[in-house]
Amino acid sequence: MLLDSTTLDTRLAYQLLTHAVSPRPIAWVSTRSPAGVVNLAPFSFFTVASISPPVLLFTQVNPRDGHTKDTLRNLQANGECVVNIVTHAQAEAMNQSCAPYPPEVSELTAAGLGTAVLPWLDVPGVAGAPIHIACRLRQQLQISPAAQSGTVVLLDVLGFAIDDQLMQNGQLCAEQLDVIGKMGADSYCTTRQRFELARPALPV
Repeated sequence: MLLDSTTLDTRLAYQLLTHAVSPRPIAWVSTRSPAGVVNLAPFSFFTVASISPPVLLFTQVNPRDGHTKDTLRNLQANGECVVNIVTHAQAEAMNQSCAPYPPEVSELTAAGLGTAVLPWLDVPGVAGAPIHIACRLRQQLQISPAAQSGTVVLLDVLGFAIDDQLMQNGQLCAEQLDVIGKMGADSYCTTRQRFELARPALPV
């Protein structure tokens, strides 16, 4: 079957992209509003954009009502956020935090979560998350203001706060990090089953 993207219904395009591009890591982003409210939202369009300098990237898909989400408004106001890594143990709380709460309601409070203080920012991380990545806004790129379009957000990494138990011989032990990924629709996956393939070299 061949499908021309210029003629696709938006809902079908969303379904195709989110099912085909999966699993996707989740950036659980905490920000603070100018009024002092700590907001929290998960974003599954998330990846590493650069190593040197260290830069993260996530995309907010514009809501159908055209409003900007709390995360982008808060970033535009003060430029700070924490990317919290989501484990299987906090999956339910993460899901709860994506409910459409008004800006004056803290998703951390609504989801029964505590805060973790980081030395680099005024914005707290999520208590219990195994990794907090303190970030400052580098750049935003709005692809389009239309509903279901997106705004790409680049974040400079200021520092990491990592659970000591996850560090072995000076490196992060991925086998101990029970993270989850987003699949299509309401589906998620874990990273509990793994396999390894050595990077190939050209024959001599």
